[in-house]
Amino acid sequence: MNNTAAEYNAVINVCKTLFMKKTHDYGTAWRILRLSSITDQIFIKAQRIRTLEEKKISKVGEDITGEYIGIVNYCVIAMMQLECEPNTPVELAPSHVERVFNEKVNETKELMFAKNHDYGEAWRDMRISSLTDLILMKLLRVKQIEDNEGVTLASEGIKANYQDILNYSVFALIKLGVK
Repeated sequence: MNNTAAEYNAVINVCKTLFMKKTHDYGTAWRILRLSSITDQIFIKAQRIRTLEEKKISKVGEDITGEYIGIVNYCVIAMMQLECEPNTPVELAPSHVERVFNEKVNETKELMFAKNHDYGEAWRDMRISSLTDLILMKLLRVKQIEDNEGVTLASEGIKANYQDILNYSVFALIKLGVK
């Protein structure tokens, strides 16, 4: 029997551990990035996953697991940046970063459980390549919303798309056996 909450938490723990180690090493240098740059970073990672899925060979020796972890962490960064005021300092305290990381992940996990209720965990029957394609589609949507300066007529906003991308990445990592 699947325990989605435990699997989700285990994957997030792997992602958060790496995130906090990088916060220790680099500080919050990511604060300098504009939202569109973060979107592009996620796009590059998702595109690399798709290329590796199609070519089946990595010439730099890194697998798709690390790329999905990167996508999770960049999605959290994006959601943090969405809430930062223009006068927020570039350097943030690690304790603050960890607290906000947890908040963003918990909000996103709650969304996942609501959708899982309605969709019956359909993601478990999906191919990882389909999750990759959904991530790329969501990123193209985000890019269009950014190009439209955040104005939408009938669509979810940018944050909802980042949350879906984060959840699809967690699903892929669960399917890849990350614990």
